[in-house]
Amino acid sequence: MPLWLELTLRVVGVLAAFLVLPLVVGQAEHKVMAHMQGRLGPMYAGGFHGWAQLVADGIKFVQKEDVTPREADRPVFRLAPVVALVPYLLALLVIPLGPGDLVGQPLDIGLFFVLAVVGVGVVAVLMSAWASANKYSLLGGLRGAAQLLGYELPLVLAAASVAMAAGTLSLSGIVEAWQPWWLLWQAPAMVVFFVAGLAEIRRPPFDMPIADSELVFGYMTEYTGLRFAFFLLAEYVGIVVIAALTTVLFLGGWQGPFGDAYLGWLWTLLKVFAVSFVIIWLRVSYPRLREDQLQRLCWLVLVPVALGQLVLTAAVRVAT
Repeated sequence: MPLWLELTLRVVGVLAAFLVLPLVVGQAEHKVMAHMQGRLGPMYAGGFHGWAQLVADGIKFVQKEDVTPREADRPVFRLAPVVALVPYLLALLVIPLGPGDLVGQPLDIGLFFVLAVVGVGVVAVLMSAWASANKYSLLGGLRGAAQLLGYELPLVLAAASVAMAAGTLSLSGIVEAWQPWWLLWQAPAMVVFFVAGLAEIRRPPFDMPIADSELVFGYMTEYTGLRFAFFLLAEYVGIVVIAALTTVLFLGGWQGPFGDAYLGWLWTLLKVFAVSFVIIWLRVSYPRLREDQLQRLCWLVLVPVALGQLVLTAAVRVAT
C-alpha cells in the first residue's frame, strides 16, 4: 500500500473516532442520567428510548445565535473552543485501538506526547476566561488554571509508574508488557490517574471552574451556539481520551480472555465504554467539591500516593 494512502486511511480513521465516539458517550450520558435520576425528557425525543435526543441537541445548538460580547477580545474569544478540541484530537492519534497497525501514529514516546498535549487544555480555559470580559468567566478560568496545574502532577506521576513497570514510553509497548496481576500492583496508580484525569477534563465532582450555582457557567458563560457546542464536544472527547488512557495503561488495552489477534479492538472499546460509564456515574452520584477540598485531595492524598507507588515500582524493577 502506498505511504500516502496508508497515512490518509489512518487520519480518516482517527477523525471518525474523534467525531463518533464522543457522540456515543454523550448519548449514553443522556440515557444513564435519565435512568439514575428519573428524568423523563431524554427518554421521549424521537420515540423509542429517546433515540433522537442527541439530534435534537445538535439542531438546537445550530439554531442558536452566535453572540460575541462587545468588550471581548474577539480573536482569542473565537479561537478558544478550537484550542480546547485540538489537543484531544492529537492525543487520539497515538492511542492504540488494537495490536499491530491499529493506531493512528505509533510513537516510541507516545505516553509523553499524550500527557504533553492534554496539558494544553488549560490554555483554552484561560483564553476563554480572559477574552470573555466577564468577571464570572475570569473567576472560573483562575479556578480552572489552579486545578489543572495542580492535578497535572499526580496524573504524570501515576503514568510514570506504569511506564517504569513496562520499561517503555510507547503506549503499544505498555499494553504488550501488561500482566493481569498489575491490576493489583498498579491499582493505587490507576485510581490516582483516573481521579486526576477527571479533574483535568473538569468533570463532576471536579467542576469548580464551571460551578453553575456560583459562576453561572464559569469560563463558558459568554459562549453560545456552535462555539458552546465545541466546548461540550471537547468535554466528551476528554472523557474518551481519559477512558482510553486508563484502559491502555492499567487495564491491558486490547488484551482479553479469548485472544487479541482479531478481537483486540473490541476489548479496547468495551473497556473504554466501561470506564466512560464510571465517569458518568460519578457525575450523577457525587456533589461538587469545594475549592479547599479539591486542592487538599490533590496535594495531601493523590500526590503522596502517586509518589509511594512510584517508589514501589522502582523497588520492584530493581529487585527483578
